[in-house]
Amino acid sequence: MISFVGAGPGAPDLITLRGAARLAKADVVVWAGSLVPEAVLGHCRPGVELHDSATMTLEDVLEVYAAHTDQTRIVRLHSGDPAVYGAIAEQMDWCLAEGRSFEIVPGVSSVGAAAAALARELTIPGVSQSVVLTRLAGRTAASMPEGEGVAAFAPHGATMAVFLSAARPDELAAELLTPGSGYGSDTPAAIVVRASGPDEQVVRTTVGRLADDLRATGATMTALVLVGEALADRPVLQRSHLYEPSYTTAYRLRSSTGSTQGRASARHRDP
Repeated sequence: MISFVGAGPGAPDLITLRGAARLAKADVVVWAGSLVPEAVLGHCRPGVELHDSATMTLEDVLEVYAAHTDQTRIVRLHSGDPAVYGAIAEQMDWCLAEGRSFEIVPGVSSVGAAAAALARELTIPGVSQSVVLTRLAGRTAASMPEGEGVAAFAPHGATMAVFLSAARPDELAAELLTPGSGYGSDTPAAIVVRASGPDEQVVRTTVGRLADDLRATGATMTALVLVGEALADRPVLQRSHLYEPSYTTAYRLRSSTGSTQGRASARHRDP
């Protein structure tokens, strides 16, 4: 079995219980050493066979898989959540072609870790109800479909999380301020470097200052940029409908007096 495991954003205790369990039983671990802190390997048992994929190609990784039988417990440890920029699709294609069993163990995304570091909700009623995850095209422009990317999504003005773009701060700032953009130079932005790690950096800034502040961090990898009015340091102006007294749900019904009352919990038992 090959387990594609999300290591989480960096902190060893932000891997899921399932992910930690897979590491604890693994015979072979292929881990992204340039992105996943070595401390996460503390969940592995002594004597596990380790391969650092930082210097490996896809073919090198597949050779490791092919060298072991399906009875070998292999963990491919990806940073964050493997569903986002995890490059697992081609590995799963290989598994299907070779008749190898596999599973995906989701992980905590750096987006969630960055929002926690900022103490911000990314979906504020009346401000932003969408989060766009994207990146600059850069050297891998061939992977970017037409109509996607930072400049393409900027006119929406939604909360945006920009991955894999810290090495090009001027280009990032320019695309955020593309003509017709929903962002302005004073739109709140934040840079979170190595979210949840012991050396985490958090920089609150604006789109207008973003390029200079990003350069000042010295980070070219493991940095996430968040942009949007949801990051503003002010109280919310509109409450969520979910817990509004006048709003009914399948679990909370309106009484004849206009107030709401909850359904009896299925776990409640009368004495």
